[in-house]
Amino acid sequence: MRVSGAKDRRPALDLLLSDARRRMCDVVACVKLDRLARSVHHLTSLAREFQALGIDLVFLDQAIDTSTPAGRLLFHVLGSIAEFERDLIRERTVAGMTSAKRRGARVGRPRTVLSRSQLLVAVQAGGSLAEVARLLGTSRATARRLLAEAGLSERVSRTR
Repeated sequence: MRVSGAKDRRPALDLLLSDARRRMCDVVACVKLDRLARSVHHLTSLAREFQALGIDLVFLDQAIDTSTPAGRLLFHVLGSIAEFERDLIRERTVAGMTSAKRRGARVGRPRTVLSRSQLLVAVQAGGSLAEVARLLGTSRATARRLLAEAGLSERVSRTR
């Protein structure tokens, strides 16, 4: 499973923090600053926590080492730039999607099109919504929508 870098809670980061709190490392090395966090707030809170634990941060691509005053300054400056860059990308993406919608384009994944006979076969063959989705080769949400559109949703169990 992939998790957005914009999230404060990520499984690998949570594991790293858990190990750091158990004093299992002295240095955390990261390839790039923006791979650790995308907001200055999150970045500084992580840096503060690592500093309290006596753990230095090293970013390989930018040659940043938070064990030195110059490294800490560079860390905060580049963190601010990374957040700015992320915000610009988000603004451009939203503007592009808005423009595409204005032109009449459909934004998002293409809708799944299945025949009513495929739905009937799937409902008769499987007992649960998950099984129907698997037989149709789609997600449970899409299967639920397709079944509701066909008036077959009451014939499918939601359990399992």
